[in-house]
Amino acid sequence: MLGNPSTDFDSSSLLDTITTTTFTKAQKRWRIAYKAIHFTLYLARDMVPGKRNHVSTIAQKRWRLAYTVIYSSRAILSLVAEIVPKSPDRDRRPPHTVLEIEQIVPHHRFDQTTSRSHLLDIDNTDDSFFPDIDQLKLTEMVKEKDLNELRKFGGIKGLIKALQTDPQNGISGNDKDIILRKTTFGTNTYNKPPLKGLLHFVEEAFKDITILILMGCAALSLGFGIKEHGGQEGWYEGGSIFVAVFVVVAVSSLSNLRQERQFDKLSKISSDIKIDVMRDGRRQKISIFDVVVGDVAFLTIGDQIPADGVFLSGHSFQVDESSMTGESDYVEVDSEKNPFLLSGSKIADGYAWMLVTSVGMNTSWGNMMSSIARDSSERTPLQARLDKLTSSIGKAGLSVALLVLLVLLIRYFTGNTNDENGNQEFNGSATDINDVFNSVVRIVSAAVTIVVVAIPEGLPLAVTLTLAYSMKRMMADQAMVRKLSACETMGSATVICTDKTGTLTMNKMKVTKFWLGQENIEENHSTVIAKNVLELFHQGVGLNTTGSVYKPATGSIPEFSGSPTEKAILSWAILELGMDMENLKQSSTILHVETFNSEKKRSGVSVRKEDDKTIHVHWKGAAEMVLGMCSNYYQATGKVNPIDEEGRKEFEKIIQGMAASSLRCIAFAHKQVTEQEQYIEDGKQTQQTLKEDGLTLLGIVGLKDPCRPGAKKAIEICRSAGVDIKMITGDNVFTAKAIATECGILGPYDQQGKDGEVVEGVVFRNYTHEERMQKVDRIRVMARSSPFDKLLMVQCLKQKGHVVAVTGDGTNDAPALKEADVGLSMGIQGTEVAKESSDIVILDDDFASVATVVRWGRCVYNNIQKFIQFQLTVNVAALVINFIAAVSAGEVPLTTVQLLWVNLIMDSLGALALATERPTDELMHKPPVGRTEPLITNIMWRNLLAQALYQIAILLTFQFGGKSIFNVSNAGLHRNRLFLGIVAVTIVLQIVMVEFLKKFADTVRLNWWQWVVCIAIAAFSWPIAWCVKSIPVSEKPFLSYLRR
Repeated sequence: MLGNPSTDFDSSSLLDTITTTTFTKAQKRWRIAYKAIHFTLYLARDMVPGKRNHVSTIAQKRWRLAYTVIYSSRAILSLVAEIVPKSPDRDRRPPHTVLEIEQIVPHHRFDQTTSRSHLLDIDNTDDSFFPDIDQLKLTEMVKEKDLNELRKFGGIKGLIKALQTDPQNGISGNDKDIILRKTTFGTNTYNKPPLKGLLHFVEEAFKDITILILMGCAALSLGFGIKEHGGQEGWYEGGSIFVAVFVVVAVSSLSNLRQERQFDKLSKISSDIKIDVMRDGRRQKISIFDVVVGDVAFLTIGDQIPADGVFLSGHSFQVDESSMTGESDYVEVDSEKNPFLLSGSKIADGYAWMLVTSVGMNTSWGNMMSSIARDSSERTPLQARLDKLTSSIGKAGLSVALLVLLVLLIRYFTGNTNDENGNQEFNGSATDINDVFNSVVRIVSAAVTIVVVAIPEGLPLAVTLTLAYSMKRMMADQAMVRKLSACETMGSATVICTDKTGTLTMNKMKVTKFWLGQENIEENHSTVIAKNVLELFHQGVGLNTTGSVYKPATGSIPEFSGSPTEKAILSWAILELGMDMENLKQSSTILHVETFNSEKKRSGVSVRKEDDKTIHVHWKGAAEMVLGMCSNYYQATGKVNPIDEEGRKEFEKIIQGMAASSLRCIAFAHKQVTEQEQYIEDGKQTQQTLKEDGLTLLGIVGLKDPCRPGAKKAIEICRSAGVDIKMITGDNVFTAKAIATECGILGPYDQQGKDGEVVEGVVFRNYTHEERMQKVDRIRVMARSSPFDKLLMVQCLKQKGHVVAVTGDGTNDAPALKEADVGLSMGIQGTEVAKESSDIVILDDDFASVATVVRWGRCVYNNIQKFIQFQLTVNVAALVINFIAAVSAGEVPLTTVQLLWVNLIMDSLGALALATERPTDELMHKPPVGRTEPLITNIMWRNLLAQALYQIAILLTFQFGGKSIFNVSNAGLHRNRLFLGIVAVTIVLQIVMVEFLKKFADTVRLNWWQWVVCIAIAAFSWPIAWCVKSIPVSEKPFLSYLRR
């Protein structure tokens, strides 16, 4: 079909055929493929035989041939690209010819180390191939911060061209383009270490020393049993121990496997960061995993850099590279000296647009993260306390087991035990050595099983299960747990310090008031305001912003991106003031920017107008702070008036009136400056700065942010649960009071803030330490606070013994989030720095979800206490009955298999049933659990001792009088659907064990009357529990009496 490869190859006829014939897309592809292979075979005619003298495998020859096919194909296409454009007839060709192949010609070398396939699509519309890009060089360039390598690419402009993107509009973003970029450069994911499988947890379970001893005893028992009774009967005891041990190990391993899978799922969700990118001229949020090479991404304070890349544009941009380099100093990034951005670094200040050059495993961050396994064995404070409790109970059980072992061995070797026929088991030298070994193994096995039952392995399992279950349910309730300890600590929280914006309010801003000078402008803004003032307003809004505007081609309503405040102001300026963002950017050049942060509470920009080259400084921020920088103000007519003392009071009154209506007040100010006024001398350096005094006030806008519908009810629920709520906000005191009253933090008559309930951050900061400690409990609202004020309050509350939970969303909130007992970051508005500093992420930014976390925290603690009570009751009963029976009768009443069955129900199934209780409203009517409160309360001691005594009495009765009672020889409604299911399974298994596994479990079948008696005796524990609950108990911990 391909013809004779020995025939001389005519490249000119090939080119003529390709460039002068019109084909369908499929025909073009087949024809090029045909010519490429034909040419390859022509070359291979001389190449392959020449290699015959070398020791070469068939596979190597095939690889060489494949290399030649690809290389030759690209060589042909390169030749076409060079010759075809010279043809004078090109413009007269039909649109679907291979002439357009010049846009996809590859020039880069063939890389044998990569398995990516480069896609060729011969089509006029296809411009998504990257001929001049070597991914390895791109990766090394950013990693080594190599400016020389960047120059080889033609600088940042050359890199933009090579990656076929646009600094303003980004990549096209269609599915075809995205797939091609992912195929060529890889995806923004990294290879995680494989999860631990079931076999790993089985192996871990078999490392338990008690399990190993039991396995040894089972093996010996199996050997002696088969030798003594034959293969048909002798395997029962040893085999049953093996099976019972494997069941216990399997249940434990499956529980741990489930936990591992749950933590991995949560880890994936927490890693799914949302990134702002520009695609097809439209700013949009995408998952960090969907970022591709060529993307133009927007970064601002607190963001994590999603991939390796270079700086395109931005201002005051500083990066914290400590996670990658270990250096704590912030790194200045610009387009000249240091344009390189490393994946995984955090933005410390400023904002910028970046070009993504490497993703996933092609970045240092990806390589580092792929080698780090998530530690799902984190120990929480509650688990640490339970470990001590388990150790204490285990020591007691071990002591009893050793005592039982000693007593049974003495009784056996002194001839005080009889076999099934009533004969003395040990008769000195007359006893067969096999019988002696068999008996000793049986005694050791029973003693070891007592240890297994006594050691409450179910306690750690119960904590793990309840934490994993709670984490899963909390995800559904919009709370993602990052640190396990936070689950239980929230149950003890006594104070919650919450933000206002987005947490108590809906974070949906809208401009509802506009004051220009001392005049309230209600409508027809663009007609009543002088042209020069309107132009300055456009500059102050459109150039001093981190938001952006996208105008769809259809001419519909523009789309706004950025923070809620920025979106509201941009929307107002475009729709009400007639601002044109594109013309504004073209008519002005930004010279210097000072970005907004929570300490300054303002942002500024200096711009140069292109028409007259004048320089203008614009400030925007908290109204009273910007007002303090102004000495003049504009009227709507354009007239400038000075601000005297009377005028300043009038403006303050306007601001207070707007704030009292729950409006956030933002002021705009302006000043025209000279070139020299932009710079200040700082020692030996000259730095660019913005004028901060003598400004002219442009106007004040009021933004409405309504309270969340469920916030007031959630605050009431927290208060009824004994949790105090404090609101800490950066807004002014009047706005803070209005919102606090609306949400129920302040009563309707507390607006004046009597008795220090409302303070400003600066006042709290200037208190002496003694004054702060005295007043901190009474404070309900702190306005105009800085992150340092929030940190100071958390420290004071902790020093007073409170368990403090704090919400935060900004980078500067990180110290307070770390200092608090539980840090709660916001999933929508929170920066990545805030999220990494927090213990729990509130996914919907709603305070109602914070209250839900408190409920779950209490539920975790409550579930653990239920399991402890259940576990200790059975522990005490099992140990006492075994000890008494061993000492008095010389035998353990329950066989090894029966004891292991009790252990399975008591530990694994019991933990699963009791650890999955959902929170109830009753939990939120109790006071918080203190830091030092004992795990086992007096009520728990009362309940477990009463039940244990009842069980001991019943078991002893059966031990010494069971034969006459049952006429057998020597045998032994809830809302939680999972609980009911486990109880049902336990009952079924118990029936199967007694009725059908007689030889295996050493049981005797019971008739219906005997089953009724058993059920009645077991059910009698319910009335005992009801009666015992009426017994009053002291609030003082029971064990405190013993320490005296």
